[in-house]
Amino acid sequence: MQEKLNESLNYIQSKTTIKPEVGIILGTGLGGLTKEIQSPEIVEYADIPNFPVSTVESHKGKLLFGSIEGKRVVVMQGRFHYYEGYSMQQVTFPVRILKMLGIKQLLISNAAGGLDEAHDKGDLMVIQDHINLQPENPLRGQNLDSFGPRFPDMSEPYDLNLIRQAESIAKEKDIRLHQGVYVAVSGPNLETRAEYKFLSLIGANAVGMSTVPENIVARQMDLPCFAVSVITDLCTPSKIQKVTVEEVIAAAHLAEPKLTLLMKEMIKRL
Repeated sequence: MQEKLNESLNYIQSKTTIKPEVGIILGTGLGGLTKEIQSPEIVEYADIPNFPVSTVESHKGKLLFGSIEGKRVVVMQGRFHYYEGYSMQQVTFPVRILKMLGIKQLLISNAAGGLDEAHDKGDLMVIQDHINLQPENPLRGQNLDSFGPRFPDMSEPYDLNLIRQAESIAKEKDIRLHQGVYVAVSGPNLETRAEYKFLSLIGANAVGMSTVPENIVARQMDLPCFAVSVITDLCTPSKIQKVTVEEVIAAAHLAEPKLTLLMKEMIKRL
């Protein structure tokens, strides 16, 4: 693993001289922030040795280097999911690369189903905590001691200072912002009515198929992490409807201006 990481890192560093301060992972239909990158330098996932390649149509598969609000950033335009057939080590491989590139904070976005009656389509929910129902853990197997301990503490998975910063920005910019618990499932199918009920009963406010593996690896490496979900479909008994992936992507696009504003302001204040 270490040899593969070094090979990938060396290739990326041969393609850009930018040393990023902030890493950003963009979720389904949430590519609008890339338009804010000044003088972007692009590295295609497909060209990076050992790097996974996204098989999901709405995930572009590019690393973008540049600056946003005066901060040097690296943006993952497209992420990887367990349901694509990758191992959790492959899913989180890019997060380790971002850390090796020198980032000091990791900002994550995703599209999620809303399990709270207060949610509407297009709302944003800051993730305070998570429940991991995915069947594999990215830390399983031989531990890379250089990245962190075998048993990392997860009592504060999402950075409280970054959460408070997001709350302050939302009030200033009049952005409707929820907070809650995100539950990660393997997918790729959406959940049944009984499963939505179960997820609510165990304390989840939103459900999705990503983010938690990236967060676990970030926390092992002592990398402060912030994550926000865009609520793209409603999963409570009174609001649940049949939904397609196209509708999920459309809902994410509608929420992009709010998410982009929130992320830009957060980057500016880091």
